[in-house]
Amino acid sequence: MSNPRLLLIDGHSMAYRAFFALPVENFSTTTGQHTNAVFGFTSMLINVLRDEKPTHIAVAFDVARESFRTEAYPEYKANRSKSPDEFRGQVELIKDVLRALNIVFIEKPGFEADDLIATLSTQATAEGYDVAIVSGDRDAMQLVNEHVTLLYPRKGVSDLARMTPQAVEEKYLVTPARYPELAALVGETSDNLPGVPGVGPKTAAKWLAEHDGLENLIARAEQVRGKAGESFRERLDDVRRNRRLNALVRDVEIDCVPSQLIRTEWDRAKVGELFGALEFRVLRERLGELSDGADEEVTDEKFVVEGEKLAPGAVADWLARHGAGELGVHFVGRWGSGTGDVTGVGLAAPDGQGAYLDTASFTPEDDAAFAAWASDASCAKLVHDAKGPMLGAAGRGWELDGVACDTMLAAYLLHPDQRSHRLEDLVLRYLKRELATEQAGDGDQLAFDFGDDVTADDALLRARAVFDLAAVLRERLDERNQLRLLETLEQPLMKVLSRMERTGIAVDEERLRRLRDEFDRAVAAAQQAAFEVLGHEVNLGSPKQLQAVLFDELGMPKTRKTKSGYTTDAEALAGLYEKTEHPFLGHLLAHRDQIRLRQTVDGLMAAIREDGRIHTTYQQTIAATGRLSSTDPNLQNIPIRTSLGRQIRTAFVPGEGFESLMSADYSQIEMRLMADASGDEGLITAFQSGRDFHNEMASKVFAVEPGAVTGEMRAKIKAMNYGLAYGLSAFGLSNQLKISVAEARELMDDYFERVGGVQRYLADVVDEARRRGYTETMLGRRRYLPDLTSSNRQRREMAERAALNSPVQGSAADVIKLAMLGVDEALERSALRSRVLLQVHDELVLEVAPGEAEALSSLVSEAMAGAADLKVPLAVSVGVGDNWETAAH
Repeated sequence: MSNPRLLLIDGHSMAYRAFFALPVENFSTTTGQHTNAVFGFTSMLINVLRDEKPTHIAVAFDVARESFRTEAYPEYKANRSKSPDEFRGQVELIKDVLRALNIVFIEKPGFEADDLIATLSTQATAEGYDVAIVSGDRDAMQLVNEHVTLLYPRKGVSDLARMTPQAVEEKYLVTPARYPELAALVGETSDNLPGVPGVGPKTAAKWLAEHDGLENLIARAEQVRGKAGESFRERLDDVRRNRRLNALVRDVEIDCVPSQLIRTEWDRAKVGELFGALEFRVLRERLGELSDGADEEVTDEKFVVEGEKLAPGAVADWLARHGAGELGVHFVGRWGSGTGDVTGVGLAAPDGQGAYLDTASFTPEDDAAFAAWASDASCAKLVHDAKGPMLGAAGRGWELDGVACDTMLAAYLLHPDQRSHRLEDLVLRYLKRELATEQAGDGDQLAFDFGDDVTADDALLRARAVFDLAAVLRERLDERNQLRLLETLEQPLMKVLSRMERTGIAVDEERLRRLRDEFDRAVAAAQQAAFEVLGHEVNLGSPKQLQAVLFDELGMPKTRKTKSGYTTDAEALAGLYEKTEHPFLGHLLAHRDQIRLRQTVDGLMAAIREDGRIHTTYQQTIAATGRLSSTDPNLQNIPIRTSLGRQIRTAFVPGEGFESLMSADYSQIEMRLMADASGDEGLITAFQSGRDFHNEMASKVFAVEPGAVTGEMRAKIKAMNYGLAYGLSAFGLSNQLKISVAEARELMDDYFERVGGVQRYLADVVDEARRRGYTETMLGRRRYLPDLTSSNRQRREMAERAALNSPVQGSAADVIKLAMLGVDEALERSALRSRVLLQVHDELVLEVAPGEAEALSSLVSEAMAGAADLKVPLAVSVGVGDNWETAAH
């Protein structure tokens, strides 16, 4: 069992930092109350509660500037300026927030917050607690030990460095226990404690190490040489005083002990009232999300299942009694790479009854009964991650239909930025239960074994958990108007993806083998050419050896500094090659490219199945924008920007019984969605003209006739169309186009003068996202971005870029998914045998049956163009060829 975890926060320190981290003019209520410190502090608190998951918590405050330290040394902290008027009252509001959250706060006249923290920390570690301290006061470094970690703000209040004993020693060259001794020598400007002139941290650390501590150093003061030694002897009284004052008091008499600081549920009514008055809607939503988190107390409620292992021949009868209503279902088996098998099924009915079906014991009647129920769309199934079981069912000749709620997809829509949606985690978050029960004497409560063996008990328990979880998730989705997104888009798409995975795509293995040999030869040639330029051999895969060659031997400009020297990553080397055009770099980059291509081919060859086809796996719950991801292998990541990379796609061919491949691709879909969302007349007119979009935009920006647009003009506007719309800066544009920043800024001004609606739309998107806490696509897909209000500039700017990108990129994902459903439905209605094989970003790849190319092209074009009703037409490019590469051109 893990130790209890106590979180201690220096209230004044973090409130003051929050005040200066967030612009005061951006945070005030309609009544004029400034709230930037309250907002920043509360945001930090939510983050730390989420990340540290404390079992106990307290916040300490200073009562006043006067303390026993100012009595002993009146100049103590006398250099600090008066608090800004806008800060006044905000500490009391922070205390109101803490009261609403049922978090204890403490203060003691005559002592500082750090003394109270030191006292509680000392008591807690003695009682077996782990402690995390949040403070911006460096004096807290002395509290760090193997059980105490200091979360020290690097910038603002959201970027917290974890100061462990090792981290303190690495930064200050002394152990945490000796940090106050070092500070006594060096001084502390913020506390107005002058140090020894000419003595910095390195010198102080060296002295302390040589003399085994400050006490010995003072005793041997005459032995310290040089001018620094003289200064030290002259300032001995200051050093002694500093050490007395910076020692934190660890035995302050306070009215609580660690065990009384247990973290409890907050008062929802008070939180609602207070956050409403402070106009903290975003924080209230974030707090609500935290409330859903797994860090809350788990209830004592257990999953109780009355179940039975069905005997051979009993499946039809059980399903006749229970199968008409919704059933929680858990499939046991193996699936992946387009195939699978179901070895068992756990079922949970609304009346609490459950059953386990062992497919190995199925009679023909059992098999027929289960197959009929599984394929009946009117029989509602509640399943977690149903796409895999669909493959398993297909392996037994069954079809799985009627999935009313896939709890993994539902959880993904609620939290799209989370990478994992395991059933255990979701049950803990939403049901506040562990996915385990005690073994009861009557066997009604089923034990859950977290081991490798999946038992009937496990299947029954999981089926019951899915049944209970589905109700909660559907209610949450309905509250957010996202239930329709689950039921009409994501879940129907799951069936299409399962079919695509089972089908796979044929490959010419001999062609891949030849390509691998070509890339092997190219790797060797690039390596040899690099050696010839240098005049000696070097390990081109060793960053250390490359640094020696590039920066010492060849004297090239230094790249970005890293812990091990200077970076030799691909981006840095490409930039270096642009500056120097050194042939060694050219060969080095070619060598890396060829290795990458060879590795891609190796991965594809390893993925070929016995049927001569590659079966990728599509993930619906990876990308926060809603984009699909391809894995094992990733067929969305085959290089297409170079002719060499495109050669790999020539190995993808039609399979036996089919005559060609078809590629159907949306043209400039994101810019078309931008035109629709922004309503910008310039963009809309350019698209409605039916002419080359980038050429039309270049004509508008450069004020020339379309026929007078040069290739250079078009290239610049194309970069701007895809860059400026998503927050590309003038500096970024200048790098991309190899022009000056001033020219890039002028070009941007000209661009947005012509498409001002886009600029206004993008500004509104970010403002609305900051106000609501999330962005939304055309179908209501949400992405939550709490860092939009972060005091950390880098994190805030990243969130702003995500806010710019997500609505359009997410809407593009919605459109291609709608298109896939439309094409699938159209194919089902038709008599065509052709089929969809792949989805790659905005492209669909299909396998064309003999004689069906023309009809299929018409069907696909119509379905894709009609996937969404926009102010501008959705343009679809269709190509047919004897391999993927020729089809796509």
